[in-house]
Amino acid sequence: MTLTGLFVALATPFTPAGDIDRPAYRRLVRHVAGGGAHLVVLGTTGEAPTILDDERDALVDLTLEEAGGATVIVGTGSNSTRQAAAWTRRAQAQGAHGALVVTPYYNKPTPGGIRAHFEAVAEAAPGLPLIVYNVPGRTGLNLTPPALARLWENPQVAAVKESSGNLAQIAEVARTLPEGKVLLAGDDGLALASIAVGASGLVSVLGNALPRETARLVQLALEGRREEALALHRQLLPLMDALFLESNPIPLKAALELLGLCGPTLRLPLVPATEATRARLAELLPRREVA
Repeated sequence: MTLTGLFVALATPFTPAGDIDRPAYRRLVRHVAGGGAHLVVLGTTGEAPTILDDERDALVDLTLEEAGGATVIVGTGSNSTRQAAAWTRRAQAQGAHGALVVTPYYNKPTPGGIRAHFEAVAEAAPGLPLIVYNVPGRTGLNLTPPALARLWENPQVAAVKESSGNLAQIAEVARTLPEGKVLLAGDDGLALASIAVGASGLVSVLGNALPRETARLVQLALEGRREEALALHRQLLPLMDALFLESNPIPLKAALELLGLCGPTLRLPLVPATEATRARLAELLPRREVA
């Protein structure tokens, strides 16, 4: 399993009736993997909180079938440690290469509770690499560098996806990163800056729509080709920003519809993008069909 380069947090296409659109999902996975990205299924962008247990298995299987050799990471986090452990065990049994495990939300655990949570998840799937997901804007809990340092002691904790949006914190995580551990940027707009201070890759939303361009940005940054990377970052930044005009993945679903990859349907409590958001995306991402 590789933990460098571009990873894309896959959207989950739905039919107008709200069921998983399997042909559209297969098409999206091929589009993303064919653009040079690795795959993250059942993350925030995939509307994981609305996905039923039997649907989870199907999405993981479909991703593995269409991955074409790309690394497949499965989102298995929950605020219930037992549930996170069970989902992680199941992902390993299905053949996932690793698990993305968000810090427990709502419960507000102490650093000791967070450590015990990840220990239990690791014990449920021995040998499976775990990526800790820090996204305080979603969880209400920020995993500070000292708290993360306690998690690094677990050999299965291989990486952290840092989505705090705080570049100073990201830089401190990079500065204190133990040998053999990996820092992944969690925000498209901070990918270039995060790699500059020590990240080894990006978990992207934009990559659903433009995987080749996003993979190119990450590669240029990793190779230290600053001027080329900066030029591409400036070109992509307006679209990165537009994808967060409303809660993710609302604008992304609209963008994927413009690309002909899937419909705009989301599951409640999310609703489709406003006309203003759609108009902005149409300016930045002209309609074109994607094979």
